[in-house]
Amino acid sequence: MTDFGNMVIRCVGAVIHDRYGRLLLIKRANDPGQGKWSLPGGKVEESENDEAALRREIAEETGLPATIGPVVGRLTRSGSHYTYDIVDYSCRVTESDIVPGDDATDAMWTDHATFATLHRSEALTEGLAELLAQWNCLPREV
Repeated sequence: MTDFGNMVIRCVGAVIHDRYGRLLLIKRANDPGQGKWSLPGGKVEESENDEAALRREIAEETGLPATIGPVVGRLTRSGSHYTYDIVDYSCRVTESDIVPGDDATDAMWTDHATFATLHRSEALTEGLAELLAQWNCLPREV
């Protein structure tokens, strides 16, 4: 599939809040967005559906098993050679001990104040705060 000469890569992302309303973020180890905080997720492999890809990505990046819920939003990101078609899902986890790995150099549960600080310091992937606000998925204020 091509879009403006770029290959389209299907991706999934996870919007995960804990029981305190904190949002799970990972620090990206690779481009796009290397070194920025983002939602767990990644590419859907050819043999996977969205749910299987998202469970795999969450486990690889955070060490947490997850239950995949409904779609919360969709976006398209254009890179130099690829266009990323990303579908974000609401997910639940029953554990909270994060073990970053694979495509994540770090991971954390983020409260509203910390998220706002990350946004102000431009430490989030481009447009993440605005999308989460639009989707009503920001970390809860305590």
